[in-house]
Amino acid sequence: MRMHTSSYHSWVGLARKRIRPLPALLIVACLAAEVEADPTGDLARRRTPIVEVFEKTRDSVVNIAAIQMMEMKQSLGWLDDFFDLPGGRRQPQRYERTSLGTGFILHSDGYVVSNAHVTARAAKLKVIFADGSEHEADPVAIDEKHDLAILKIKEPGQFPASRLGRSDDLMIGETVVAIGNPLGYQHTVTTGIISAINRKITFDDGNVYEGLIQTDTSINPGNSGGPLLNILGEVIGINTAIRGDAQNIGFAIPIDTLRKSLPEMLSIEHRKRLQLGLRLTWRGQPQIVEATGPAAVAGIEPGDELVSADGRPIRTDVDFYIHLLNLDRNKPLVLGLKRGQRALTATVTPQQIPIPDGAALLRQKFGFVVRVLTPQEARRLDIDGRLLITQVERGSPAERAGFVPGLIIFQIGKYFPSDLEEVGLLLEHVRHGQEVLFKVYAVERDFIRVLACPLPAR
Repeated sequence: MRMHTSSYHSWVGLARKRIRPLPALLIVACLAAEVEADPTGDLARRRTPIVEVFEKTRDSVVNIAAIQMMEMKQSLGWLDDFFDLPGGRRQPQRYERTSLGTGFILHSDGYVVSNAHVTARAAKLKVIFADGSEHEADPVAIDEKHDLAILKIKEPGQFPASRLGRSDDLMIGETVVAIGNPLGYQHTVTTGIISAINRKITFDDGNVYEGLIQTDTSINPGNSGGPLLNILGEVIGINTAIRGDAQNIGFAIPIDTLRKSLPEMLSIEHRKRLQLGLRLTWRGQPQIVEATGPAAVAGIEPGDELVSADGRPIRTDVDFYIHLLNLDRNKPLVLGLKRGQRALTATVTPQQIPIPDGAALLRQKFGFVVRVLTPQEARRLDIDGRLLITQVERGSPAERAGFVPGLIIFQIGKYFPSDLEEVGLLLEHVRHGQEVLFKVYAVERDFIRVLACPLPAR
């Protein structure tokens, strides 16, 4: 059973060579004939809801190129025992491999949603828009349990965001639209219906996804991470898997699963060690469902409607989470609220939570010592990782897993820490025997390998 849909194979390039474009003059002639044949507005009558969905949403859908560094050793069969010479045939062949997927803009500040399996093991990520513009992106958080990833476009700017719908009211037989990057054919649109809901699938690696949307919309390798849209142009799912032994049996993660995961994936308690004491609804205009600690002290009450933060309009819970990621821990947060018909302002002073020693936790629980790369080292290596392993204790979990000095940590669990404060936040609640996923870069001359290994805490 072939499940994930992000792989892209070189045979497509050969297939493309067999596809011959029409001569330019013939194309012009066809278009001219079409215009001449449409003096009464027939073209407008051909505009279907599918056309309108595509035109409305295509600018918020992006293609994602995940660049991986690969190493291949050629085998000589039984001669391997005799030939292992420098410069010989068994020397590793190193090359870049680009796997393709899809994503959509979650927020206009440049936050992108895709699948975790699209971005896994990528040394570099590139986001490509419908107009052909390309932007490098950094991973922000990964939820491998639900196959979700959030990226951030490095370049500052405002980008066209998708409109998020809901997936608790889906109808079997409802028309849906997928936009993606199947087999490298950028911004391909396909349509179909919702075939079933609440499906469960098991992958070859043993991972199980539940509560999925089943659709007969044509999706293929490269569609992974792209939006499944309803006829209003709202994202109601994230395309994630196909049945390789069937036709038009695809699966999408319900958008409600993403919405429920966002508070943890974008948590300022983990990222900034700040506590506000606020919990929000995530449908429609955000309302306060819980106010404790600093929020309660500021006079905020459950049922208050959140309207703005530091003068910036808040229209969805996503707006609020993104705003908090840029929060200055030394400044109060000024919230505009609505209680009934009355407008209120509340000033919340975030409570700073003591930050544990990340370096000490790495040493105590896993047995290795790290330091932060200097900006010059990071620029020279041109990688996103920031934590260099300098020592590994004998007999430690790290040593048994093959970790050695010189590896660079770029991911711990779902997150991508850039300093030891973030490491401390991630590891403070790790218990004895609990496994934590570490992903590292092995830098070898011009080549970078990506390694992943779960380490049990001691």
